[in-house]
Amino acid sequence: MGFGGISIWQLVIVLVIVVLVFGTKRLGSLGGDLGGALKSFRKAMDSEEDESANNQERLEEGAEIKADAEFAEQKEESQKS
Repeated sequence: MGFGGISIWQLVIVLVIVVLVFGTKRLGSLGGDLGGALKSFRKAMDSEEDESANNQERLEEGAEIKADAEFAEQKEESQKS
């Protein structure tokens, strides 16, 4: 018994049929296209994660600036009183 109830001989038969239908050249180009698609997908995911991290940093900096401004306003108000 092989993968999920499929024997090794059944996998070999399916592989031979796929090679006969598509040919080795077309399978090679299909593999290259699939590899390129995966590479671009990973690159897009990495750039999205970087963008998320940058946005989070900007939000944190904005919150710090806002907190500093509020603190300065409260300090001025307390000095006026």
